[in-house]
Amino acid sequence: MKTYIVIGLGRFGKSVAARLYELGNEVLAIDASEENIQQISNFVTHAVVGDARDEAVLRALGVRNYDCAIVSIGGDLSASILITLALKELGVPAVICKASNELNKKALEKVGADRVIIPEREMATKLAQSLSSSNLLDFIELSSDYGIAEISVPESWVGKSIRELNVRAKYGVTILSFKQGGRMTVLPGVDEKIPEGTAVDVLGTNEQIAKMQKL
Repeated sequence: MKTYIVIGLGRFGKSVAARLYELGNEVLAIDASEENIQQISNFVTHAVVGDARDEAVLRALGVRNYDCAIVSIGGDLSASILITLALKELGVPAVICKASNELNKKALEKVGADRVIIPEREMATKLAQSLSSSNLLDFIELSSDYGIAEISVPESWVGKSIRELNVRAKYGVTILSFKQGGRMTVLPGVDEKIPEGTAVDVLGTNEQIAKMQKL
């Protein structure tokens, strides 16, 4: 079980906090609004009304003991910066921030955020990727250039090994796993045959993944 702090309980923050808790993690939710705290209190481990811009509040809540903090105050850059600085100063191992645009993203990266996401852009990228291909089952954007795609394999791949297909040389991607009938094989060997009805998770640039979508 991992431990998370979610700061800012708008639509995005509430969704992240509730999902993390649902997956069996310990989740501390913090927001200045008592109404937001009441709405999330039954869906997280702890929910606290507080001003996360105040380092003393964060210290009192023991944030240094958590594995990761998610700062989801995307519409208030100054607050996000202050909170990120405080969290890093207090020793939180990983700080993930929500940003509303590229300029805000760069500012948050400058002050030490370990990862900054723009949810609207990531959802748009995922939707565009899925609409442009019939064999793309899922897509996770890792950065503006790289992603992980789940792709249903073409018939021509069935019964062949990764070595025979020469996937790395042809497409530049790395196969991370096979999925078939609810079973996953992580980092399959190069001589492992691909069964019928298999989906593969591949890591690569967006350009490389797009090339694979044309299979």
